[in-house]
Amino acid sequence: MTKIKTTIKPFLTVNNAIKAVDFYVNAFGAVESKRYLLENNKTSSVITIEDAEFYLSDEEPCDGTQTASQTSNNPIRIILETKNADKIFESALKFGASEICPITTEEDWRIGKLKDPFGHIWEIGYPF
Repeated sequence: MTKIKTTIKPFLTVNNAIKAVDFYVNAFGAVESKRYLLENNKTSSVITIEDAEFYLSDEEPCDGTQTASQTSNNPIRIILETKNADKIFESALKFGASEICPITTEEDWRIGKLKDPFGHIWEIGYPF
């Protein structure tokens, strides 16, 4: 019997999944490991940044999901913990993310905060 490891993986909802995949590949060095074509020209993908996996899909109003950019206050922040924080942070800005807090050293963390072009908040950094 295979033991299942408990994990939590974000599922990001966007209004243009193909464009979002391109952003994460270019800005974060992500890899799209799976792509599913859905009805009405919608797309759903599995994305990996280094060893961290998450899901991404076009919004599906029939499922009750909406994009982060449609809400006035998105309460979820995604923490990307990586030794490549500086490189990924600068690359994300280059490809259209907006800086919220510059990448800096705080106590025992190297960290910065940005909003991607699809409204999701990312904290990118690593502990010492």
